[in-house]
Amino acid sequence: MTNFDIPRDFNVASEYVDGPVAAGHAERVAYITGNEQITYAALRRRVNRAGSALAGLGVDMEQRVGILLPNVPEFVTTFFGAARIGAVPAPISTAVTANEQIFLLQDARARALVTSGPSWAALRARRAELPFLRHVLLVEAEPVAAGEHDFHSRETAASNTLAAATTTGDDVAFWLHTSGSTGTPKWAVHAHRNMPYAERAYARPTIGLSPGDVVLAAGPCFHAYPLGLSTYFALAAGATVVLNRERSTPTRMFELIRRHRVTVFAAVPTLYAQMLATGTGPDLDLSSVRLCLSAAEPLPADLWRRWRECFGFEILDGIGTTEALHIFMSNRRGEVCAGSSGKPVPGYEVRLVDDEGADVGPNVIGNLAIKGGSLFTGYWNRRDVTERVLKGEWYYTGDKYKRDAEGYYWYTGRADDMLRVSGHWVSPAEVEGALIAHPAVLEAAVVGKKDADELVKPKAFVVLRNPADAAGSLAEELKAHVKATLPAYSYPRWVEFLPELPKTATGKIQRFKLRE
Repeated sequence: MTNFDIPRDFNVASEYVDGPVAAGHAERVAYITGNEQITYAALRRRVNRAGSALAGLGVDMEQRVGILLPNVPEFVTTFFGAARIGAVPAPISTAVTANEQIFLLQDARARALVTSGPSWAALRARRAELPFLRHVLLVEAEPVAAGEHDFHSRETAASNTLAAATTTGDDVAFWLHTSGSTGTPKWAVHAHRNMPYAERAYARPTIGLSPGDVVLAAGPCFHAYPLGLSTYFALAAGATVVLNRERSTPTRMFELIRRHRVTVFAAVPTLYAQMLATGTGPDLDLSSVRLCLSAAEPLPADLWRRWRECFGFEILDGIGTTEALHIFMSNRRGEVCAGSSGKPVPGYEVRLVDDEGADVGPNVIGNLAIKGGSLFTGYWNRRDVTERVLKGEWYYTGDKYKRDAEGYYWYTGRADDMLRVSGHWVSPAEVEGALIAHPAVLEAAVVGKKDADELVKPKAFVVLRNPADAAGSLAEELKAHVKATLPAYSYPRWVEFLPELPKTATGKIQRFKLRE
């Protein structure tokens, strides 16, 4: 197993912010956001000022800094500014509920939070639930309460120079949160050495970024997949990143690709399907793109073929997890096996084992386990879950796979009931709970179903208190009810009413019958 010669003393900000300047990229554009362009030299100054501002508020090594922002420069500068002083950036999804955001902040014991006005407005009244939180730095909003600060005022007043903290490769660098296979929010802890391992193992040989590349990742940076493309993958190569803070609609993606002549585009299969459905025309110009990447949910073979037929080039699909930081198995250019997750990335080992832990042979479904130098060290304050998924050097992902005779790996499902929808984990139990909270619903069960593009979406089977209510618009009302309760991607795309749910003699719902 290679270690890529990552030194003992290592700090990700030194590597990915100072490194490109030292390599001669100081005046190259690192980020494009709206009408603003930020050079690598300017990025380093802003990272130093962000780190200095945090330190000036008393944020110390190993203390967590929450980041609740869309894809804006302040996300990047806070992330690396916190890491530079040895603190631990902990990005939080803007798509989850306020309850989950509060839970994640409190679970992390975040000392500071950098966020936007709208995001903080939903949390300000609940500040008492965050006793560890000392400082809130607001981007594009006025401070109105004690402990709130204007981010840009603090940043402007801070120093342009800042020495990196003396951290080692094994020190904690950042946290990423995931619901994963349990449906309960938890923090995956990553060390400084994990970033260069993922970048050197996967990004360099598979993507091959260079200073001439312009990168656009459709997803938000608080997810591991777009975080890599939008930060350390691109920065290591001296490439340019287009940051999109708006919703990643097909129209918006085509617009940004055309305007900025994007060369590397990363998205999830759901977005690729939506872009294909847009059709063709002069505004749908992908002539600048040399490579498309897909992850976060399986890419159906038919969708891959239709994309190549429409636009003339391949999508490279792969699998990665928050716990592994990025992609550890992928298709390669010119070697794509449509519908598969490809082959293991050099630097990672992959096993398929049965329920007793014995390796299985070709074309036999097994539990996926991986080993590699970018794996998380465990879940914060979740020893029980950590011990279930980490067995020595091996991480058991909870995915079921089979390997064909040519060495390609094929996803066959989850070992639990979790669904991967539009790149997000969806807990059927949470959706069922939201449905049952509706006064018309007696029971509910949710399973995954493939749509016309062979992408998995939630389907709900509902037993009503009054069966006569099934007539009319109740199905649409239930969808809207879930959307109002949970993140929008969680809502059931189909609602089917049943007189009763299939159950075992002990009352357990027989989900396999619903899947049939």
